[in-house]
Amino acid sequence: MAGTSKGEGRIGLLNGLAAYGMWGLVPLFWPLLKPAGAVEILAHRMVWSLAFVAVALVVVRRWAWAGELLRQPRRLGLVAIAAAVITVNWGVYIWSVNSGHVVEASLGYFINPLVTIAMGVLLLKERLRPVQWAAVGVGAAAVVVLTVGYGRPPWISLCLAFSFAVYGLVKKKVNLGGVESLAAETAIQFLPALGYLLWLSAQGGSTFADEGAGHAALLAATGIVTALPLVCFGAAAIRVPLSTLGLLQYLAPVFQFLLGILYFHEAMPPERWAGFALVWLALMLLTTDAWRTAHRLRTRSTNLRPTTRPETSPATLDV
Repeated sequence: MAGTSKGEGRIGLLNGLAAYGMWGLVPLFWPLLKPAGAVEILAHRMVWSLAFVAVALVVVRRWAWAGELLRQPRRLGLVAIAAAVITVNWGVYIWSVNSGHVVEASLGYFINPLVTIAMGVLLLKERLRPVQWAAVGVGAAAVVVLTVGYGRPPWISLCLAFSFAVYGLVKKKVNLGGVESLAAETAIQFLPALGYLLWLSAQGGSTFADEGAGHAALLAATGIVTALPLVCFGAAAIRVPLSTLGLLQYLAPVFQFLLGILYFHEAMPPERWAGFALVWLALMLLTTDAWRTAHRLRTRSTNLRPTTRPETSPATLDV
């Protein structure tokens, strides 16, 4: 049993690394889709994501959730909200990468945990520990420093962070698995996206059929690029502790940040470094506090366990 548990944990860790690694390296993919514009890429992503997850669900025969969802108008409404919010997130991210703002996009996912905490206080009336308040304060100071550095608020980062935080909040309420949730959301996005692509083609502005088979295949691959990390994340989420996933989530923006500097050669003046340093300090405070809290809870749980166990028969040991 111990060997099986370790093996499952190893599989989960590898899947987590794969998921966040793919999310971190995805800025390399979107420029390959040029000369398609951000809106066309977004529409293809919606259409092909639905096709990919539909095939996956047919293979694993997981359709019972769809009937239940259709009989629950409130949950269906929340899925529609999630679809709208993630549409904004996807669109801004694709545009930012293809417009030379990879570093600013990575910042959005660095500050996302801070935005999520702030929304928990404002919307859910959650109470924060002092270290969490300090982290949010440092994060707010970072936004001020970056606003001065950019000469404007880092709107790309803020849009990505807030849209993804709202998306996460809505998904918690919906309580669907990753692949099932993506299927439901892209089913809502499908008709508007397909309608836009047909209109674009009629106007002569589509690149799908005009740039060769390779370009068309890359646009179709947006479905795989969207769904495959989610499949890996789902495999990781059921096998590794949430504390481990919490640390792994920083891999994606770290990879994006490094790509922005080393591969896309985006500028990093001193004031931008200062802003990022403050964000990283806030995340260190959050992570340290989370680990201490988790350790304290584990210790308390251990101390509450009974110190004596009833005698166990040999037959029971075999169960």
